[in-house]
Amino acid sequence: MTDMSQWITFVLVGLGTFAIRLSFIEFYGALRIPPLLRRALVYVPASVLAALVLPAVMFQSGQAAIDWSNPQIPAAVVAGLVAWRTRSTLLTLAVGMGVLWGLRHWGF
Repeated sequence: MTDMSQWITFVLVGLGTFAIRLSFIEFYGALRIPPLLRRALVYVPASVLAALVLPAVMFQSGQAAIDWSNPQIPAAVVAGLVAWRTRSTLLTLAVGMGVLWGLRHWGF
């Protein structure tokens, strides 16, 4: 691949990405979203958060460690329970980090 074709590829991919993002901004009020799709879009933030958090919890030192000796797993479970019961983001973060720090402090 020549230098010029690489630059052309970069520019085309950049323009395509820009066009996709701009389309959501420009056509937001003009297009009608079907009710089924609107209900499905409600779950997007939670699924993105899970996709970001799960690898950070499960992968310890670059390898999957699905083991209760990994202190991140019990801390995540406790944080999930707090989030489910209280619906408080700040309390969930505080309890999850507190449990994680406590488990690491006591050598678990």
